[in-house]
Amino acid sequence: MKSNTKTLTEGPLAKQIFLVSLPLALSNLLQVLFNMSDVAVVGRFAGSTALGAVGSTSILVSLFTGFLIGLSGGINVLVARFYGARHAKDVEKTVHSAAVISLIAGVALLFIGLLGSPFMLRLLNTKEDLLPGAILYLRVYFLGMPALALYNFGNAVFSAIGDTKKPLTYLSIAGVLNILLNLFFVIVCRLDVMGVALASAISQCVSAGLILHALTKVQDCYVLDVHKLHLDPVLTKRILGLGLPAGFQNAIFAIANLFIQAGVNSFDSLMVKGNSAAANADAMIYDCMAAFYMACASFMSQNYGAGKPDRVKKSYFISLGYSFGVGLILGGGLFVFGRTFLSLFTTEAAVIDAGMKRICVMAFAYCISAFMDCTIAASRGLGKTVVPTIIVVMGSCVFRVIWVYTIFAYFHTIPALYLLYPCSWALTAFAEILYFVHCYKESMKIFQAPAAQNA
Repeated sequence: MKSNTKTLTEGPLAKQIFLVSLPLALSNLLQVLFNMSDVAVVGRFAGSTALGAVGSTSILVSLFTGFLIGLSGGINVLVARFYGARHAKDVEKTVHSAAVISLIAGVALLFIGLLGSPFMLRLLNTKEDLLPGAILYLRVYFLGMPALALYNFGNAVFSAIGDTKKPLTYLSIAGVLNILLNLFFVIVCRLDVMGVALASAISQCVSAGLILHALTKVQDCYVLDVHKLHLDPVLTKRILGLGLPAGFQNAIFAIANLFIQAGVNSFDSLMVKGNSAAANADAMIYDCMAAFYMACASFMSQNYGAGKPDRVKKSYFISLGYSFGVGLILGGGLFVFGRTFLSLFTTEAAVIDAGMKRICVMAFAYCISAFMDCTIAASRGLGKTVVPTIIVVMGSCVFRVIWVYTIFAYFHTIPALYLLYPCSWALTAFAEILYFVHCYKESMKIFQAPAAQNA
């Protein structure tokens, strides 16, 4: 094995986590821009109806992409663990099994999206005037789902060994292509909703092709060899054991948000359009913060595998501090420049006013989610996934559904709906921190045992 491992297991942690997370944050931000540019282009050049059609699909897009991101998180942790422990053969088996699993997952979600889009959109009470465009957008967008799964696989592998610059480079290329294709398909070809969806699908294929090609060229144990693609039974089970709970957690999160979207849809179309525009800030800020969560899991997993317990706990606290700070700064910036941000997606003053109702509640709430998500990532870095998922399902998902049918149903105002976010984050964070303290103490016993025996 090469000495790239020192990126995560040696050197000043604060600096190393920042240097690894920054390209990852920019990479995540570009993924958000894929969908955001869709919304911006149709909002500016195809009208508010097209804006509402594309925006009303955001929850469903988050549901499926969130599952793939969660699955790739399991890949990231396992590759990092074996790489840190210098188990080259296990790294090789994990990479090739994970590639097959990701492809299968992407194809499965493709067919689910193609066949189930009308049903899911009607379940959301999508407005009739927005429904045809929303169905068309989803069906075309999901053509790129297998490519998205493979990109996330490649991104997880590179991130696990500390190389976050390559994914950023490839996604930058695909992101520029996505924006150019959006403008071409909508302005020149007049394809509107179909055009922006097609641009996203093509861009996803490009980013996947670039990152897979890079994996075949590396000179290390994580190199991808198409002739070695197979499902190793033991490692497949471990990948699914780590990735599926995280994937289902993200999916369940999105399902819980379906009830929130249904609550938004209970207002008039103007509020739905304003919410669609303002909701773009969620993914932008969340995904910048998420870079530090993935870094947290990678650093903790590699250092745990390398037998360096002192760096494990420090990785958690440093990552938590960074993610909280990013959430606070970006949320504050959104509050100050909210109207400018919304004007990227619409020129209608009434839609901007509606969007500001969401921004005023959410702007200073994002940072609260850091305590929940970073702690979940830390638990997964130690190989614990099932209990954190159960806590999230109960604290954030079930709690949100109850909130929608009680507090929101009673007040039926937009602030009453959006306040469930910070409340659910705080509740879940408290439970996740309690569990992490417990599993951290249990995991560290492996390092204390030899010392006790020697004494």
